[in-house]
Amino acid sequence: MTAGAGRLRRAWNHDLAWSFRHSPVALLAAVLTLVCVGGALLAPWIAPHNPFDSATLNLSDGFTPPAWSGSGTAKYLLGTDDQGRDMLSTILYGARISLGVGLAAVLFSAVLGVSLGLLSGYLGGHLDAFIMRVADIQLSFPAILIALLIDGVARVALPPELHDQLAVYVLVLAIGVSGWVQYARTVRGSTLVEKGKEYVQAARVIGRHPLAIMLRHVLPNVTGPVLVIATIHVATAIITEATLSFLGVGVPPTQPSLGTLVRIGNNFLLSGEWWIALFPGLALVVLVLAVNLLGDWLRDALNPKLR
Repeated sequence: MTAGAGRLRRAWNHDLAWSFRHSPVALLAAVLTLVCVGGALLAPWIAPHNPFDSATLNLSDGFTPPAWSGSGTAKYLLGTDDQGRDMLSTILYGARISLGVGLAAVLFSAVLGVSLGLLSGYLGGHLDAFIMRVADIQLSFPAILIALLIDGVARVALPPELHDQLAVYVLVLAIGVSGWVQYARTVRGSTLVEKGKEYVQAARVIGRHPLAIMLRHVLPNVTGPVLVIATIHVATAIITEATLSFLGVGVPPTQPSLGTLVRIGNNFLLSGEWWIALFPGLALVVLVLAVNLLGDWLRDALNPKLR
């Protein structure tokens, strides 16, 4: 048996892999997540139409119902919106933006929160007290309110002509800043435990720089819970982005996310064009539910008390 085959066998027989194989909910969530992420990533190749190519849009095709309806057409499986854009293609492209913003915001939150939590737990003193008080203050406000505040400040500070160009970056910043606290508090607690252990004391004795100790010794041992938090936070970030876009302060209509599509469809819901809001909403629900279930399974699988 080769070394590669041996590693694959050990990975297959690992407790985490065994738990995943024997959890129908985890398997279903993983399949749904792969379908959603795969569809979003492959949108330019698998989407029937390019909804953002104005040369291919026909306003006379607007408000076409789904294909199974009496006046529907096979050309537009899920119907079209008010601009004549194919709903299936628009959902695939919109999921790309929702996933991109969500993942980028989670990465930003994780880097910021882990860094502050590591510094707070290892150095302690006034820095620890200051970071934790800021965290306590932020926890007293809903995350969506923090994101709205940051987004509003950015819109006031930036020139109007740059709003659409920088909308995605502002969203990532707003959602990222609103979610760093849980990473910081978790990493701080683990760092307080790790910095009293023998390997950290030995590194201090041989004269290693505190930054090197934090990065090379403490950090690898405190990032375990971060993966679980990040997995669950992806769903929260996607919901936050959809909420902001639904309120009209997210991505511009020229690059709509799933939240923007739901907002656009909501304007026509009472006039009978139900599919414009329903299908983007269903896609958002499936995506968030799949990621959430996957995060819940990972949290339980990594909890030694539940084994």
